[in-house]
This record gives sequence, structure tokens and C-alpha cells, in this order.
Amino acid sequence: MKDKDFIAYEYKSVTVKTKDQQKAVDIFEAFGWEVASAAPSMRTNVTLSLRRNRKQKHRQELVRLERQAENVAETIQSLNRAKSFGANIFSYIFGSAAVLIFGGGMSLAMLATGAIQLAGGVILGVAGLTLCAINYFIYRKIVLKKTADLLPVIDDNEEKLSNILEQGNALLSSDLI
Repeated sequence: MKDKDFIAYEYKSVTVKTKDQQKAVDIFEAFGWEVASAAPSMRTNVTLSLRRNRKQKHRQELVRLERQAENVAETIQSLNRAKSFGANIFSYIFGSAAVLIFGGGMSLAMLATGAIQLAGGVILGVAGLTLCAINYFIYRKIVLKKTADLLPVIDDNEEKLSNILEQGNALLSSDLI
């Protein structure tokens, strides 16, 4: 019987957004993981099945760097979400108030018994409609301001992630123990 080279693998499954699939693959490949399969799960997610040689050199250091990389990648994602989070909350509240003003103007105009009430309802309705239209521009301004504030922090974290991935890749290619 022939001697076969047996390789023991460790396995890992990770679920990521479809748009972030390539980033996740790049991160895990820098630490010795290879993609065994990728299966869609739900509508916007993909489950990656990964495997890595159990007798990988520098395994403990790779695991430590991998955890750091996952934490930095999670920080980057949360910072990207934070760019529009406050603007979304403001826009929902402001838009709801604008719609209530618009609806109040319509109600006043429909229940009007005189010309003054009708004119007041129309004016209130136009004011509410104007506020609804202005809401988008306020939203964009808030997002742009928050993005400008967070962009240097995101760039710093992406640089940290890049350095960690380079360290992991260097460990994989080194022959030192």
C-alpha cells in the first residue's frame, strides 16, 4: 500500500454580506484559510466555508493576528454605518413632523367653512410639502459632514488592517519558527 500524505484541516464557517464577500476572502486568505465553498444564505448574505492546515507554522500568531483583523474590520463596518445613522434618525423625525404639518393643512383646508380657513389650510399644506422636500437636502448635508469627520478614522483603521494582513501573509511565507 502506498503512503499517502495526510493533511488534517481545521474548518470554519463565516456568514458575510454578499457585497463584503471578497473583502472577507482576502482577510481570511492572509491567515492561511482557503475557501472550500461559498453558499448563499438568505437574500443578502453568503456563508463561506473555510479550511486551514492544522499543522500550519506560526499558528498561534496567525490566530492572534486574525482576531485583530476581525476586530479592525468590524470597527470599519461600524464606522461606515455611523456615517448615515444620525442623519437617518433626524430625517425620519423631521420627515414625520413635515408630513404631520402637511396633513394638518389638508385637514384644515377640507374642513374649511370660510375663505380664511381655506387659505390657512393651503398655506400650512404648502409649508409641510416644502419641509418634506427640504428634508432630503438636510439629510445629504448631515451625511457629508459626518463622512468628512469619520473618513480619517476609517482610513487609519484600513491602514491598520492592511498592516495586519501583511504580517499574516509574511508569517505564512516565512520558514522561521
